[in-house]
Amino acid sequence: MAKDVVADPVINSEGLANWFQTTRAWAKRDPLAPALLLTIIATLVYFFGFVKLFTNGSLSTLTWAWQAWNPETNYEHAKIIPFITLFLIWLARNKLKVAPVSSSQWGWLFIGVGLFFFVAGARTLQARLALTSLPFLLFGVVLYGWGRNVARILLFPIAFLLFMVPLNFLTQATFNLQFIETGAASAICNFFGLAVYTIGTTINAVNDSFHFQIDEGCSGIRSLMAIAMLSAVYGHLSQNRLWKKLAIFAAALLFAIIGNTGRLVSIIVMARVFGQDLAGGPYHVISGYLSFPFAIGAMLLFGKLLNINPNGPKGKKGAITAKEPISHDY
Repeated sequence: MAKDVVADPVINSEGLANWFQTTRAWAKRDPLAPALLLTIIATLVYFFGFVKLFTNGSLSTLTWAWQAWNPETNYEHAKIIPFITLFLIWLARNKLKVAPVSSSQWGWLFIGVGLFFFVAGARTLQARLALTSLPFLLFGVVLYGWGRNVARILLFPIAFLLFMVPLNFLTQATFNLQFIETGAASAICNFFGLAVYTIGTTINAVNDSFHFQIDEGCSGIRSLMAIAMLSAVYGHLSQNRLWKKLAIFAAALLFAIIGNTGRLVSIIVMARVFGQDLAGGPYHVISGYLSFPFAIGAMLLFGKLLNINPNGPKGKKGAITAKEPISHDY
């Protein structure tokens, strides 16, 4: 039913209008395929947006997700993820204009995986599983409806939607971050002459002028997922090799630790200079944003280090490799 109809690359080069013309040509040659595609899309909208499966049958999947994206779950940033996905697709518009349009039966595999997650979520009343199915279903639809070339370009923007799934269990899983960051902040302060000592996750001044308890909210978990999201986008847009993109994303936890350690050090400095009341009060509230500059700085430095060629282009050690075109498809 869905035969490959590859577009003429010369025609595609004329722009987005011809890309739509190619899609229409495919629809005319195989009218059942686009009808099936529209049916799948309408079904997704209905089941995700209108079928109330969760919280005693009072919330649909998308309504549940919107309520779960709040400061208490540390996932308020998830509300902007669909817009970031649209922005990433817009950045790939030139490639989409010239991408040959076809159809791939492999799309049904991803649609099947997505249906499995959705049904599993509905049966177990786990809305997270149902929400996890959305990227698989969307990718399957794209792969079936527009073929491998378009699907490769849209793979990352669609996979990026997985960051919408709340993973609250990470709060318990990253409990040890409190000890790591407390110890690191204490070591840095002592190195620069700010005498402190730690007991568990408590940082104390040697002269007893201040005492801070590092709770789980200060462990960096609040910023970990946001920094992981930034790392994924930065690697996708800045690196020309898949292993470099993956390395930057894998280092997101390290960036979060560096960011929050920098924040803790700044709080200790403020306490030493202006007293605990200011450092533990107003400054503590606004200092939450300081973890991001430290983390982003570490991420940018790591990205630069990944592109250092030890031999250099002409035997000059430590030289940055020549700039290569960055591939945004996989």
